[in-house]
Order: sequence, then structure tokens, then C-alpha cells
Amino acid sequence: MQQRVAYFVTCIVDTVFPHIGEAALEVLERAGVRPEFPFAQTCCGQPAFNSGFTPEARMVAEHFLEVFAPYDAIVTPSGSCASMVRHYYPELFRDHPQRALAERIARNTFELTEFLVDVLGITDLGTTLRAPVRAAIHDACHGYRGLGIAQQPRALLRNVRNLTLVEMPGHDQCCGFGGLFAIKMSAISSAMLQDKLTNIVHTDCDVVITGDASCMMHINGGLQRQQSRQRVVHVAEVLAGRI
Repeated sequence: MQQRVAYFVTCIVDTVFPHIGEAALEVLERAGVRPEFPFAQTCCGQPAFNSGFTPEARMVAEHFLEVFAPYDAIVTPSGSCASMVRHYYPELFRDHPQRALAERIARNTFELTEFLVDVLGITDLGTTLRAPVRAAIHDACHGYRGLGIAQQPRALLRNVRNLTLVEMPGHDQCCGFGGLFAIKMSAISSAMLQDKLTNIVHTDCDVVITGDASCMMHINGGLQRQQSRQRVVHVAEVLAGRI
């Protein structure tokens, strides 16, 4: 029996960067997956959870469990949201009647490149870019540290025709966004962002690729203010050949 795969688009992609959501769907379809999109999906509860509003986060997460319970795998274009479900749902529902369901959904939730490489065993999607591009990678914190995502995007990107990967100094260094961290600790966040911008500007690349739209938004704001020609793009856009 074929497994049912659900696509979790995430809040920021759905509301701010829908083109990333469309690119990720295209990538999954290229990989032979027929993902279902549950229209009742909302947030995973991460903003409330990170802010210390645990009961409110659990209410949102309960809805997530209800929506995604019928599926064998949940795929999302965000290491941050995948890490929330994978690592913190078991904690959030530790003494809850839905603990077993939360643990099952946690095991079956994957970031996009993780699902392609580690679950499906795919590293070549047959993608060719329209023109040669030099790209560096920004390893977003939650995916890199929370899920161990580093080689998966690189394995896929090395097989994109017309794309040359270059390593950037501080590729695994936080960009300073961190959700509410950028608001509550704005001075520290700005200093961290400046370090990231310096590394990007001093790297011979046209674009920087990342797996989280929030990092992309934060860094691109800084690059635009510095009037840099360089920009950050989401890995799904590259794998879909949309840059």
C-alpha cells in the first residue's frame, strides 16, 4: 500500500513566500511523491512554545495532531518547524492523552531535503538552471543543529546542473533571527546579522541557499539595506530550477 504523504507549508511560507511553497511541491512531485495538502492545517505552535506560552502552544499543536494524524509522513520546507514537531511535541504532550500520537507524528515529520535524501534515497532531481550560478550555503540553526541537516542539501545541490557550490566562512553561524530573539534582543541580533552579511559579501557567490524562509527574510533585509547584489534563496527554489 502506498504511503500517504502530507505537505505542511508553514506559516511564513504560506503568508509571505508562497512561491517557496509551490517550489517545494514541485520538487516532491519530481521525486515521484504525490503529497496531499490538508487545508485545515495552521501553525505548529512554535512561536507560542518559544515564548513560554506552553498551554497555548499545546492547543495549536493539538490541532496539528488532528489534521496530520491520517498520514504516514509529513514533509515541510522548514528545518525550524520540523525540529519543533520532532523534538518538542513529545515534550509538549508528555503527560497528555495524545502522547502516543504526538510521538508518532514527531517520528514521521521531515524537512524537505532530509525526506528526499534520507527517506527516499534521492540525490539527483534532474534540475538544470537556466544560467550558471555560484552559490554558498547558510546552514539554518534548527535544521543544522536540531536535525543534523548539512549533507542532505549539499548532496542534492551538487547534482543541479549550472550550479557551482562554494563554502562560505561561518556557514553554520546563526544569522541572528531566531524568531522573537530578533525583537527581544535586537542589538545582539543585529550584530549577529552583520557578521553573517560580512561573510556573504566576502564570498565569491551570486546567491546564498538556505532551508528556512525566516533566515532568508532576515538576511535579505540586511543585504538590501547594504545595497548588495547578493541574495538568499530557499533550497526548494533551486531544486525546482526557479532561480
